[in-house]
Amino acid sequence: MIPAAKGGPFGWALDAYIGWKFRSAFRGMWVRGELPAAGPGRLVYLNHANWWDGFMLHQLSRVAGWDAYCLMDEENLRRYPFLARIGAFSIRRKDAVSSVESLRYAKDLLKRPRAALYVFPEGEHRPFGELPLRLERGVELLARVAKVECVPIGVRYAFFEHERPDVLLEVGTPHPPGSLAVFQQGLESVVRKLAAVTTLEGFTRKVSGARGVAEKWDAARGVGP
Repeated sequence: MIPAAKGGPFGWALDAYIGWKFRSAFRGMWVRGELPAAGPGRLVYLNHANWWDGFMLHQLSRVAGWDAYCLMDEENLRRYPFLARIGAFSIRRKDAVSSVESLRYAKDLLKRPRAALYVFPEGEHRPFGELPLRLERGVELLARVAKVECVPIGVRYAFFEHERPDVLLEVGTPHPPGSLAVFQQGLESVVRKLAAVTTLEGFTRKVSGARGVAEKWDAARGVGP
C-alpha cells in the first residue's frame, strides 16, 4: 500500500500549483446543497467522470475546510505519485490482503478531527449521466468498518453560455452506513439532479476561475456582472 504523504515543501508547492491550474482551466466551481462543516470524520462518495476529479477534490477540500484523503487504485497512484502529496493513498482491489490493509489505514485516517475520505465507488471513469451506476462493494464495507457519516456528491463538468466549462457539485443528504443499495440510491439521486441542470440558478460559486474572451469584453464595456 502507498500511504498518503501530505505536507512538506513539495506538498505546499503542489497545493499552489493545483489551485492555479484548476482556476485557469475552469470558469468556477459551483455547489448546490449544504457542505457539512469540518468535524468528525466522514466518507464522501462521488461519481467518477473526468481526469480532473483529483484536482477538483483538492479545491473542494479547501472550500469545505476538510483534512481530506482519497482512496485510489494503486496502479494509477504509481502512475501519478505526486497525488500522494495531496492525500491519495492506494488500494489493490483484487488483492485481499492489500484491501484489508488499506481499509485499516482509512479507518485510522477517519479518526482525525477534520478528516474526510473521498471514494469513487464506480472504480473507474464513466460517462456522466450513464445510469444505472455500477458500484463496487468496497464503499459499503469501508463505511461499516469506519462507522462514519456518508455524504453523496454528484459531479458534472458542463459548458453553458461561456467559453470555459463550469464544475457543478450537487451535495446530497448525509446518511449512516448502510447497504450498497443505499449508496446506489444516494449517488444516483444527485447525478440525476445534475443531469437536469441547464443554468447555474440555485448554485453558489465557491471557487472563481478564469473569465473567457466574451466576459472580459463585456467587463471592459461595463456590461454584465
